[in-house]
Amino acid sequence: MNTTPQAVGPDAPASGPSANTLGTSAAQARSAVLEKLILKDPGQFRVLTGDRPTGRLHLGHYFGTLQNRVRLQDLGVEMFVIIADYQVLTDRDVADNLTEHVQELVLDYLAIGVDPERSTIFTHSAVPALNQLLLPFLSLVSVAELNRNPTVKDEIAHSRQSAVSGLMLTYPVHQTADILFCKGNLVPVGQDQLPHLELTRTIARRFNDRYGNGTAVFPEPDALLSSAPLLLGTDGTKMSKSRRNAITLAADADETARLVKGAKTDSERHITYDPATRPNVSSLLLLASLCLDRTPQEVAADIGSAGAAALKKTVTEAVNEYLAPIRARRTEYAQDPTYLRRTLREGNERARAAADATLAEVRAAMNSDY
Repeated sequence: MNTTPQAVGPDAPASGPSANTLGTSAAQARSAVLEKLILKDPGQFRVLTGDRPTGRLHLGHYFGTLQNRVRLQDLGVEMFVIIADYQVLTDRDVADNLTEHVQELVLDYLAIGVDPERSTIFTHSAVPALNQLLLPFLSLVSVAELNRNPTVKDEIAHSRQSAVSGLMLTYPVHQTADILFCKGNLVPVGQDQLPHLELTRTIARRFNDRYGNGTAVFPEPDALLSSAPLLLGTDGTKMSKSRRNAITLAADADETARLVKGAKTDSERHITYDPATRPNVSSLLLLASLCLDRTPQEVAADIGSAGAAALKKTVTEAVNEYLAPIRARRTEYAQDPTYLRRTLREGNERARAAADATLAEVRAAMNSDY
């Protein structure tokens, strides 16, 4: 792979840990306030969230974001869930098996409890007005600002493309269009996505200042930082679809057992929860604890000196029991492709209606509604 992270430009400043920590601390404090506001009046919030269709979702996705989406939906927050098919091309030259991957995402969403009556599931490519917002939004940011985005730098460094495309550089602005087309005002994110959301807030503010004539056309969306646990893959590295080191929601009990059996541990027989010095063992304990609704320390205490084999048995049983109802629902939905197509068609129609209304408002504000 011949991508060159240095190509993001000389204007990018060094980002020290103090600045990152400060931004994260402020986001954490704001998230605590937002959680209280959600409980008090969930109807005032509209969430935009979603995934790229590059393969089946796994347990890292589930405990990291999917579970929280269902929680917010069930509280009464309006949800837009995007299947970002265009953004598959940000870090690869070809979008392989796209139709299959889109269907897999819809299946995963329905299986975990995303309700298409309360949440809008839709695809990028089916909403032309959303993508048309990219043009005026690009006029509100400079190349230097795009070059400085630390998340884009990291994505460029890990890109699968032979050369960095323009879509990669403008990825955060496309995400801005994703969020603002539906007037989203709340976006659940991890810490690494905070720079993207800050750019969205900047673009919304600049559009309002330049074209709003005293009226806020767009909200400045808040980040809802998740307290997502860090689950390692079975090989001890970051859990990832492409690395084949993750337990997918669609995996059956036997495949789960095989993956857990092959997971890395360490040579110490007594099982303890210590993420700093025993990351692989601790990740397995964390996974079991999430499925059992217990603390990792409690799970470790139960296993004691029984060793890695007992740990893996505990994890396998916990995961398979936890995922059994999700897998059963997934199998049931998979037998009704007509329902899957209808879910996506109706979601696309709702998303198009929202995007068309927003684009009409943008055209009016820019005096281009002729």
